[in-house]
Amino acid sequence: MDRFIGPGATRAEVALQAGAGLAAVALLLAYRAAAELPWTAVQTIIAALLALDMAGGVVTNASAAAKRWYHRPGQGARQHLLFIAAHGVQLLLVLAFFRPGDGLYVAVAYGYLLVCAAGIVALPRYLQRPAAMLAWMGGLLLSLYGLPPVAGLEWFLPVFYLKLLVCHLLREDPFTPPPAKA
Repeated sequence: MDRFIGPGATRAEVALQAGAGLAAVALLLAYRAAAELPWTAVQTIIAALLALDMAGGVVTNASAAAKRWYHRPGQGARQHLLFIAAHGVQLLLVLAFFRPGDGLYVAVAYGYLLVCAAGIVALPRYLQRPAAMLAWMGGLLLSLYGLPPVAGLEWFLPVFYLKLLVCHLLREDPFTPPPAKA
């Protein structure tokens, strides 16, 4: 787990990460039932896994433990861009299970992610945070007005961009919590 969420994650960080993911799954399942979405069992499982990963991933990538791990010496633009690129798998899941045949959706969403990520890491550090926020706002607008929504997954692209462009890419001076009192 240390290589995934960062070595030295506190119990509170892990609880927050797991809680966010599980809450997202519960909300998704409640919405699916209330909206009577015509998802198959497989679609429901895929959507739940995406919700778990997106919500848990936002919290994880914003945590001090993850910041220390993913921004340690030797982790540069190349490693961050590879991490971002690997998340194209999630877009392929959306394509395969919710938008079959709509490769344009994935091409636009993924292309936007990669262009923004490359632009952010190429900037001086003091400009990366405002650029990431601008990229996230653009991604929000793209998901609301540029790409047809996926019923039940309208939240996916905004959270996807938040997780990767804002929470993961931005280097911060990570805070190390004080040792727990016995």
